[in-house]
Amino acid sequence: MSVASNFYAFLDRMKYIKRWSLMRSVREENIMEHSQQVAMFAHALAVIGNKVFGGNVDVGKCVLYAVYHESSEVMTGDLPTPIKYFNSSINGAYKNLEEKACYNLLKMLPQELEDEYAQCLRPDTDSREYKLAKAADRLSAYIKCLEELKCGNSEFEKAKKSIEQDLHSRNMAEVEYFFENFVPGFMLTLDELDGGI
Repeated sequence: MSVASNFYAFLDRMKYIKRWSLMRSVREENIMEHSQQVAMFAHALAVIGNKVFGGNVDVGKCVLYAVYHESSEVMTGDLPTPIKYFNSSINGAYKNLEEKACYNLLKMLPQELEDEYAQCLRPDTDSREYKLAKAADRLSAYIKCLEELKCGNSEFEKAKKSIEQDLHSRNMAEVEYFFENFVPGFMLTLDELDGGI
């Protein structure tokens, strides 16, 4: 079997990598399901930016950045945020490890596909699309906090406040619009959500 055929088999292992490993969770979350939610939120932010605020974001690129944003973790695992950002040395070393993991993943692909996937695994970090995908990543973490708090798990209270502050500090109109129009729904019960249908 060719090494090049292992790319998607490796990415399929995202479903085994748990998030929030230092936190007691009511419901466990893996990086595959997290990535799907981030892609959905990235799509929303990009569409909001374009349709509500007259932006010119490449929606597809934004979604692809989100889909692949945790890919390196199939090799590195999910390093908890307090450790990852404990100091600049640890953060720098982890970024290097992530870069190496992305390189190794790309080398699993047939050479003719590498350039296409390199754009997803090594995105343009200065682009608006990347910034929206990163905001979507934080929104996903915020929604996880709301979900846990809704279930009575106070373990996520500090994380919720910190992530909310981070999201608002980005000064992104798309994020504020999402907060105003969509976040309240995540606190509703199923009966409240269905609107009596």
